[in-house]
Amino acid sequence: MSPHRTDGAPGPGAGTGRGRTARTRRWAASGRTARTPLTVPQRFLLAGSFLITLGSFAVLPYMSVLLHQRLGLGLGTVGLVLAVASLIQFAGGVVAGPVTGRIGLRRAMLLALVLRTAGFAAFVPGLTSPVLAVGALLLVSAGAALYLPANKAYLVEGASEERRPRLLSASGSAFNAGMALGPPAAAPLVMGSPGVLFSCVTVLFALVAAGHALLPGGAAGRPADGTTDGSSAAIGAGRAPESGAQRPGPSPFVVTVLSVYAFMFFQHYLALYAVPRTSAAFYGAVLTGYAVLLVVGQPLLAERVAALSYPAALRWGFGSMALGMAAIGAGGHAGIAVGGALLCLGEIVLFLKNDLEALARSSAAPASVFGRQRLAAGIGAFASGVVGGQLYGAAESAGSARGFWAVVGLQCLLLPVLLLRRRRAARDPEGSRAGAG
Repeated sequence: MSPHRTDGAPGPGAGTGRGRTARTRRWAASGRTARTPLTVPQRFLLAGSFLITLGSFAVLPYMSVLLHQRLGLGLGTVGLVLAVASLIQFAGGVVAGPVTGRIGLRRAMLLALVLRTAGFAAFVPGLTSPVLAVGALLLVSAGAALYLPANKAYLVEGASEERRPRLLSASGSAFNAGMALGPPAAAPLVMGSPGVLFSCVTVLFALVAAGHALLPGGAAGRPADGTTDGSSAAIGAGRAPESGAQRPGPSPFVVTVLSVYAFMFFQHYLALYAVPRTSAAFYGAVLTGYAVLLVVGQPLLAERVAALSYPAALRWGFGSMALGMAAIGAGGHAGIAVGGALLCLGEIVLFLKNDLEALARSSAAPASVFGRQRLAAGIGAFASGVVGGQLYGAAESAGSARGFWAVVGLQCLLLPVLLLRRRRAARDPEGSRAGAG
């Protein structure tokens, strides 16, 4: 199957058997391209991605506990602070494009790491001052908003379209590995010696920032604001001029909003459902297994996901999520474990394909594309939090928490149908006029 749509998308052979066959052969041949050794800067960025999330998730999951129990902030205030921090971290990604366009990708990553290093350093005196602690958290969030789009853009800059799935999946695996290991690594220190923990994280970020200063500039380090340098970088990234043209089908931005919206029901509410029915230890094991499956599965499935058409990816991704929600609703240890595995498959397919499709459709600099994708993820997470709380509360009041997972699973089944029906509806008038003529 084609990595892009063949039912109306521009490009040679689009919509024909010959076009699909040629494109499939191209992706099959790309297996050799994908095994081209990573460059030293790419290896460093992947290692840095792991260390950055390791340090961040050694601290951030415990932030509500630190703000409430150690600094005495009320739960309402804690919720507001965390909501603002999340908004900055996700919605702030849209500034990555203008910033990298002005100062370049390497400098943007350095600026982001300086902000995050300063934020973690400010937590040390902030352990006795709520104002300093909140300011430190906002600094860390601002740095995260700028870093991730610039990091991904630097990673794929100059890479051919066939190599992007491998690079982006490896990046996702590095980030997820750090997210999985960070909380247990910090558990012995977070309450007893938080000052030591924040000091260690600060040193870690300072060292990673120093390593970023040694990265080569090259095409990925120059501004990409539409100048000659930026244009050449875009072409070097493997985007043919026509790939930025308007193409029919669901918008990757909208699909990302809905993908994250659906996924975050699992992320936010599995603990409430699973722990009383199994145990905290089993819930922890499910999360660990999920992380391992994500880290290993993403690179292994990257080329297969890239070879899917976008409609097929939506059906596979949302379909896996729907089955996963149904399995969780069935309850029991086996249902929750199988449901987690199916949700992991859905995440791998949808999140990677959305990024690849967004890159393929846009002629903008990669940092701008990834920044918009971060904004979409933030909108989806926010909507899921608002809807999910009301929905889960209603299900519990009705005495059937399983009903929550049934409703969420039904949403996952309907989303690809609605998205693809909207695409067909947009194309039907043209077909009707052509038939009438």
